[in-house]
Parts: sequence; structure tokens; C-alpha cells
Amino acid sequence: MVVVYPVVFTRLDDGYMVYVPDLECNTQGESLADAIEMGRDVIGLMCMDMEDEGKELPAASEPSSIQAESGEIVSLIDVDVDAYRRAHNQRSVRRNVSLPCWLNERADQAGLNVSAILQTALRQELNL
Repeated sequence: MVVVYPVVFTRLDDGYMVYVPDLECNTQGESLADAIEMGRDVIGLMCMDMEDEGKELPAASEPSSIQAESGEIVSLIDVDVDAYRRAHNQRSVRRNVSLPCWLNERADQAGLNVSAILQTALRQELNL
């Protein structure tokens, strides 16, 4: 799912602050490009957290409804939340796998990392 939220960029002495009104969160970056990336990151994190907590994501405000001070920039940032989750949810899960005893012994003798081989095989099977 791709979300698009308006953001407000405020120039600081050392970069830009990013405010996402609909999610009530801030972040900052050293340059405008960095601030955009950090904005994308905070939106992705907030959306993931809200989904994990079973909360509905807020509807995006119209950019024209955002009140900005003189010199501030109102813009939009998009995030593919599913892709963000895949890229950032790298925690490991424990999964029991049944192998024939002889195959497990041969893998141990060869010093193979069965978990790594299984991950590689699953990536290939899923075309990831």
C-alpha cells in the first residue's frame, strides 16, 4: 500500500526539520534531500507501528489546508509501506524444520549453515 502525506520543511541552521501533521511527528535532515529521506523513514515507521497496533492510518490532509510560516515548504512524501516493511523488518523468527537424520548429519559434517541455505532456497523459490 502506498501512502502520501503532506509535510512541512522548515530551514534550520544545520539542515531542515520535517513535520508530518497527519501523523503528528517530526524528524530532520542535514540537507533537503536528507530531510525528504528522513521524512519517508518516519512516515514508514509510523505507518508500520499503527498497522501493527491494529490502528487505521489517518487520511492525508490536502496540502492546501496545511498552515505554513513564511519560508517553510509544504510538499508531499510518498511511502510504499509494504516495501518499507520488507526492507526494515529484518528480525529473525524461529522455525522448526524436519530433515532426515542422515541429511542433517551430512550438513553438519560439511559445516553447512542450514538456516542460510534455507533462506537462499526460499528467496529463489519466491523470486525475491
